[in-house]
Amino acid sequence: MSKNYSKWLLVSDIDGTLNNKQRQTPKCNITAVERFTSNGGNFTLCSGRNLASLSPQYKKLKTTTPAICLNGAGIYDFIDDKTIYYKPISVEGEKVILDLINKYKSLQLTVFDMETIYLYNRTCFYGFVVSLLDGIKRKLCLKEFDLPKGQWGKATIFGLPSVCKKIESVLKSDENIKHLDCFFTSPVSLEIVGKGVNKGSAVSKLAEFISVNPENVAAIGDYYNDVAMLESVAHPVCCGQAPDDIKKLCEYVTCHCDDGAVNEFINYIEKNYI
Repeated sequence: MSKNYSKWLLVSDIDGTLNNKQRQTPKCNITAVERFTSNGGNFTLCSGRNLASLSPQYKKLKTTTPAICLNGAGIYDFIDDKTIYYKPISVEGEKVILDLINKYKSLQLTVFDMETIYLYNRTCFYGFVVSLLDGIKRKLCLKEFDLPKGQWGKATIFGLPSVCKKIESVLKSDENIKHLDCFFTSPVSLEIVGKGVNKGSAVSKLAEFISVNPENVAAIGDYYNDVAMLESVAHPVCCGQAPDDIKKLCEYVTCHCDDGAVNEFINYIEKNYI
């Protein structure tokens, strides 16, 4: 009996998962994706990157499945060149973030929409480095009114771990939780999205859009911004370098991302389920 790959959706984070710690994609990962999709399987990427940054990563893979960007705020169909879904932070949420930035002067704020990075004030070193590494168009915003109102796909706050922890507590207060969700992507970077936006909800939307049953969805990630995605799928997998509490969420742990975690992920799903 032939295997039916078309009934499956496999989703991968990019940084620290598809790519190694040097931000390069191991050849075995690319080969495994090509084999899976050539058999009719649906494979895609789900990342905190915006569309401009995600696009080169997507296009190196032989896949046609729409991709998820901005930690779930957007879903984009590269084949038809159109946005399927986009949920930006509310204007009320924007105000909460700006009030915190104005209160805690040591923090840096970077705002992302689908195509551009907006650096809020001249000290935004983090956003500047990201724009250079990923080759994304950037805009320096010296005043609040320079920022794009109503189009923030996500915001990233960069600062000392102790300060970021304080900001997390404020954002998760009863007053603010109705507008925003947040999670750490490193000890010094806190990502903020609109209420209800996360990788997990976006993966569920995508599976429904391409008519894949929930029991045939698998995902691989490596860090805390992947938790919602891993909790939402039937078959959660993580990389070998993931924190221990992430590993506890998963049914399988692969090798380190440097050694081809996505290759091992695909092999695992093929061997055990397809």
